[in-house]
Amino acid sequence: MTVGKYCNRDVIITELNTTIIEAAKLMRKHHVGDLVVVKKQDAENIPVGIVTDRDLVVEVLAQEVLPDSVTFKDIMSTDLVTVGEDETLLGTLALMRNHGVRRILVVNDHGGLEGILSVDDAVELIAEEMNSLVKLVRHEIMHEEEERP
Repeated sequence: MTVGKYCNRDVIITELNTTIIEAAKLMRKHHVGDLVVVKKQDAENIPVGIVTDRDLVVEVLAQEVLPDSVTFKDIMSTDLVTVGEDETLLGTLALMRNHGVRRILVVNDHGGLEGILSVDDAVELIAEEMNSLVKLVRHEIMHEEEERP
């Protein structure tokens, strides 16, 4: 199970010149909690930062800063944790845990953005797999009952 198979490839990207208000509107429009800031390099979107809905609340609203007085660049996180598409899902989760991040960017061999995996995505995936295991156990019990009345 590679992270490339399970990551969300519908990543909402933006550029450094995005305003705080534009960022909030983009998040609302696309129903996402983050925007990945990219720079174009050849044909690749290279991630250079990320801004989350929490960044908007903690760095702008909670500080009572006027949205027009702060730039996107001022609040974005630039210490990105990335992982290659071929990394295992469990290895990726361990990397997220070790770095204390709720989101990890999935990149290709050239550093181009391919997707994102969030803790929420991982929990949903694990829940689905657990549900499949429960169904397997139930099926096994039913099969045994049919075979050995």
